[in-house]
Order: sequence, then structure tokens, then C-alpha cells
Amino acid sequence: MTTIASKLQSVYAQIGDACQKCGRQPTEVALLAVSKTFPAEAVREAALAGQRAFGENYIQEAVDKMAAVRAMADVPALQWHCIGPIQSNKTRLVAEHFDWAHTVDRDKIAQRLNDQRPDGLAPLQVCIQVNVDGGTSKSGCSPDEAVALARVIAQMPRLSLRGVMSIPDPQADDAAMLAVHRQVVAVFARIRDSVPGLAQWDTISLGMTADMHTAIAAGSTLVRVGSGIFGARDYRPQA
Repeated sequence: MTTIASKLQSVYAQIGDACQKCGRQPTEVALLAVSKTFPAEAVREAALAGQRAFGENYIQEAVDKMAAVRAMADVPALQWHCIGPIQSNKTRLVAEHFDWAHTVDRDKIAQRLNDQRPDGLAPLQVCIQVNVDGGTSKSGCSPDEAVALARVIAQMPRLSLRGVMSIPDPQADDAAMLAVHRQVVAVFARIRDSVPGLAQWDTISLGMTADMHTAIAAGSTLVRVGSGIFGARDYRPQA
């Protein structure tokens, strides 16, 4: 068993333990393997160990990596999630190459993704990024803005609105972290109750390696884990 395969098993065990402690079933929480900065070979190892959903922050790096992975004959079809900021000049790449976009936080970006999604692909699965604890410099829209944005996205035929995503700041202790995570879940419930006709409103993308236990206790349905699977990242520029 490879190191990545063993770490995947460990993460799934942690998810199971967190679910058991709060009375949930492990099948209620999916795992997104965050492969940003890691090579295509690392994705291959995780895929051969059974992982199918991968998250990427850097859009051009991700597109190149997708092509490299597709060229590997032994890797099955994978699901690619954009979890990094989406600027206007990158929407076409996201619309053409990704299956999911978790970081939609304004209608301009949503409209561009909708308009640029190729007809031959299924609708892009979308989460609204919500900022429940940060200032104006932090990515994500406010809870009030999220409801209004959900109403707009729900009318876009090439997007399928699935839920909310958030990246809360670390808190002093688990109780404080749980309270912030519950704010995100409250936004999910508010949109569900305020926007009729959402066909697949089922995703709360919340929790990473350090805080997934409190995110799961709050109600997360998708945790995003990178270093816990692939190891520490090296952000130094390549020679």
C-alpha cells in the first residue's frame, strides 16, 4: 500500500470517528482530496486507492494536471472541483474543464460560468462561497448576499446550484469553531427555505484537515483534505 493510500484510509477513519461521535453515518460525508501543488502522479496514486473527487485551487495548474492524468491509461474517470478564487479571466477554463465550482460569490462570475459552459457538458455544479466570520477583504459573500445570489443562480440553465462552501478562520477552541461552522449550516438552511425549486440542494462544503471534526458535527457533507492525504506542500518556485 502506498503512503497516499494509507493516509486516505486514515482520513476516512477520522471521518467515521467524527460521524460516530455526533450520531451521523459516514456515508453522509464525502471526501474531497485537495491535490493543489501536487503532481499528476500523486492524483494517480489516490485514484488507484479509490479516491475519485479532487479539489484544485490554481486553475491553470489544474487544467494541465487534468490533461496529464487523462493520459494515464490506468486512471479511471475523476471528478474535478475548483475550490480556489475564480477571476473573470479564468471563468472559461473553469466552465470548460471542471465538474464543480465551490467559490462562486457574485453574480458576474456565475453569469460568465453559465454562458461559457459548453453545451456538450452537464451543467456545472456550483456552491456559493459564504463569509460568515471575516472582514471585507475575505473571499465569500455575506449570508444576506448568499440568499440573493442563490435566487439568481437558480435561474441559470448551465449551472446546477448544490449548496454552500466556506473557509472559516481558526478559532480559539472547538466550541468556538463549532459555533462558526453552525453559522455556515444556518446559511444553507436559510437558502433552502427561501429559494424554491432547488433540485439538488444537498452540499455543505466545510472543514479541512485541522477542523473537519467540528465541521462534521455541525453538519458538513463534504470535507476538503489536502495535507492529510498528500503530505506537506512545497510552495517554493520550481527551478
